[in-house]
Amino acid sequence: GEDPGREGLKKTPSRVAASMEFLTSGQRVDVTALINGALFEEDCSEMVVVRDIEVYSMCEHHLLPFFGKAHVAYIPNGRIIGLSKMPRIVDAFARRLQVQERLTNQVAEALNAALQPRGVAVVFEARHLCMMMRGVEKQNSSATTSSMLGLFREDPKTRMEFLELLRRG
Repeated sequence: GEDPGREGLKKTPSRVAASMEFLTSGQRVDVTALINGALFEEDCSEMVVVRDIEVYSMCEHHLLPFFGKAHVAYIPNGRIIGLSKMPRIVDAFARRLQVQERLTNQVAEALNAALQPRGVAVVFEARHLCMMMRGVEKQNSSATTSSMLGLFREDPKTRMEFLELLRRG
């Protein structure tokens, strides 16, 4: 009974197409090009953390959004990356049809490949509209995923230092 010719719906197909083009634009991002040489030789070996990176992505199973925060850390091994590149890397992978588990691993692996650091840690905390709007309809649930590489995986003290920095908020 809907009138597809009414003013509010006339341009909806083109708006949806443009929206999906943007929401999946990460598929066309070359992460190496995105980093664009923003790697710098630096005698630094202490943990670098960028926390509370806003994340918006699309569940590949239901084409509904999930959103939350990413926390990304690494321990340099003679090279550092421009801090703004870390959220850009998160966005490059988030702007794809995704599952949170893969997204977490992709960010960690991309940083690990670019920097070859002593360790990488990534934690994502997200709320999924596919769980909130449909299905189990749980409004207050969230999912947390992590990927720990190098020292963050091998050394419990390093892992705990990172997690404690996140708790301090």
